[in-house]
Amino acid sequence: MEFCHKPVLLEEVLEGLAVRADGIYVDGTLGGAGHGSAVCSCLGKNGRFIGLDQDEDAIAASKERLQEYGDIVSVVRSNYVQMADVLCRLGVEKVDGITLDLGVSSFQLDTGERGFSYRMDAPLDMRMDNRQELTAGDVVNQYTEQELFRIIRNYGEDKFAKNIAKNIVNERKKEPILTTGRLAEIVSYSIPMRVRKRGGHPAKKTFQAIRIEVNRELEVLENSISQMIDLLNAGGRLCIITFHSLEDRIVKQAFRQAQFPCTCPPDFPVCVCGKKPLGKQVTRKPILPSEKEMEENPRSKSAKLRVFEHI
Repeated sequence: MEFCHKPVLLEEVLEGLAVRADGIYVDGTLGGAGHGSAVCSCLGKNGRFIGLDQDEDAIAASKERLQEYGDIVSVVRSNYVQMADVLCRLGVEKVDGITLDLGVSSFQLDTGERGFSYRMDAPLDMRMDNRQELTAGDVVNQYTEQELFRIIRNYGEDKFAKNIAKNIVNERKKEPILTTGRLAEIVSYSIPMRVRKRGGHPAKKTFQAIRIEVNRELEVLENSISQMIDLLNAGGRLCIITFHSLEDRIVKQAFRQAQFPCTCPPDFPVCVCGKKPLGKQVTRKPILPSEKEMEENPRSKSAKLRVFEHI
């Protein structure tokens, strides 16, 4: 299957980055290079583009897609939390723009054997980087009931987390839970019928929660934002697309903290803590997809773009 991921909010990202022909730009979640190829098309011979992804399929696909741009492109298999180290190895100190698209790619969802989707029966995997050891199967079969409850409640925001965790543990006592189909079945009967009839697939939140745990997605995001702002030149911009409230909350709080870092009590007449703003949020509210984009690409519906500009 071809690695295909229709880039969400493409025009909005290009506008947010304010791409300069001679600038240096980084995509920390390169995927199939949808955003990346659009950025490269705006660059001249003195520009530079660096793409990172931890997924080997994404690396292979993006290298092929970006080969027409020649030497201005560097593609590296790495998690974006290691961005500073990657740039250091490439001899790059500061950049003019960074993009993160935190959505799971269409390729990952549609490739059944990757185990991301509750719609296809496949081994429980969910690793974005197949070099790591922890899989969704390990989480489902080895975590305690309390740990499963915490993950499903916190990362899936599912009010039936307690019941789902209890049923997972009861079922795995009989035999290991090895496939996405079996897990989806257990989650489904853990949720009342009246709730199941309202809206989306009942396993969606649990699968999201386990995927986040397997890939340490929120931890990586929290540990990366301030580092990425530090990597920007003056006027450089960081564009982050999120797909659920947990990610968006982290980005929103990190951007606010970078813009208003002062820790002095509100009644102090002047700042004495010495903490200076690192920049500003370009838009006060997140940028959302247009009606047209949501119609053409249903997976864009929950996307939110936030943009921060370094001083």
